[in-house]
Amino acid sequence: MTMGQQPEVLVIMSHPVDVHVGKKLKQIRTLRRLSQTDVAKQLNLSFQQIQKYEIGSNRVAASRLFELSQILNVAPSYFFEGLHDNTNDAPKSDPSVEIVSALASIRDDGVKSRIVTFIEDVSGVTVARQG
Repeated sequence: MTMGQQPEVLVIMSHPVDVHVGKKLKQIRTLRRLSQTDVAKQLNLSFQQIQKYEIGSNRVAASRLFELSQILNVAPSYFFEGLHDNTNDAPKSDPSVEIVSALASIRDDGVKSRIVTFIEDVSGVTVARQG
């Protein structure tokens, strides 16, 4: 390198499939009302590793994907659903994830419970309660 030249910086971009799998992981984890720590504990990992999976910066090995599918009660194929539907790179908002996030931010358990009951009544689906 000569005087005045900047060193080359290697930028590693996440593969689109890894990003997609990560988004699906975050989606189902949120819908199951599990934290990154909850999932990480079951896999003997740090929550940071789950975080890296979710943003697509770390690839999820096939064996780990299988374990995740068992923990989250989905088929391994779930993580690849919609992969070919991504005709553009604009992230699509999932209203169900937004609802779960909003519900999780409510501190009053009574209010939260009434909202869940309302959603169950409207949808005809009963949500399994934790605890």
